[in-house]
Amino acid sequence: MPLSILSELSQHPLFAGLPVAAVEHISGCAADVTFSPGDLMISEGAHAGYLYLLRQGKVALSAHAPGKGHLLVQTLGPGEVVGLSWLLEPFQWQFDVRAVEFVEAVALDGACMRAKFDANPPLGYQLLVRIMPVVLARLQQTRVRLLDLYNNAPDRDVNH
Repeated sequence: MPLSILSELSQHPLFAGLPVAAVEHISGCAADVTFSPGDLMISEGAHAGYLYLLRQGKVALSAHAPGKGHLLVQTLGPGEVVGLSWLLEPFQWQFDVRAVEFVEAVALDGACMRAKFDANPPLGYQLLVRIMPVVLARLQQTRVRLLDLYNNAPDRDVNH
């Protein structure tokens, strides 16, 4: 029997340890979603509206590189978070995210979450503190991927 969204949120690292009332408050923004292999969950440049908590399946984060098409940045799976751009203006996705396998996730509506955090700033701060390590890890992964791409490119003198 699947967990209720409230139970699932309570156990997820982003929300674990928060007061039950806070998690109940947030759960009003949540819905179950699924994506089939090949489905585009997030489109780079489009309005960022959701935070996804992956339950099952894998997704590929890619970025458009002029002249090279979409380059894989990272693959994410169960227990991981997808979609961080809903939190700050201009609320625009920075990557494409495509389901690689059948995906089950909890989708948290970004506008709903922002409204709840505006109404309860300490809760918003707690989530921000929990999301920032994810943001930093994603940034580091992107940096590593860029270094890998440039290491495989012809030598260039960056000073000229």
